[in-house]
Amino acid sequence: MNRTELHESIINNSQVTFARSGGKGGQNVNKVNTKVCLQLPVSAVGGITEEERTLIRTKLAAIINADDCLYLNVDDERYQEMNRKIALARLENRITQALVVPKKRKPTKPTKASKERTLKLKKIRSELKKSRAKVVY
Repeated sequence: MNRTELHESIINNSQVTFARSGGKGGQNVNKVNTKVCLQLPVSAVGGITEEERTLIRTKLAAIINADDCLYLNVDDERYQEMNRKIALARLENRITQALVVPKKRKPTKPTKASKERTLKLKKIRSELKKSRAKVVY
């Protein structure tokens, strides 16, 4: 994955529309289109391979619409330009997070010393419980 190429493709290929927003701004929100609706076709994402593209489709399925576009709404701020910057950064962050493949866990066995410690503690616990039993004469 080429981070700069990914950044450039997001900026160049995303379609940004604006809508009236709820939230901050008081009565001003009823007159000004500050909400940002950002769409980016998955096929237009640059700097990634086809395998990474399919990984994005599976991991980000919740924000991909029927047209195979990544879809994001942002109405955090009162200003359109700030919401636009937030949307672009958020989309780039989501794509890079989706491309991270976690390391596969290698199962390990307990060491001989840890097995011995476990058995020793079990023996101590057993003796303790035996000492609590009622004495029969």
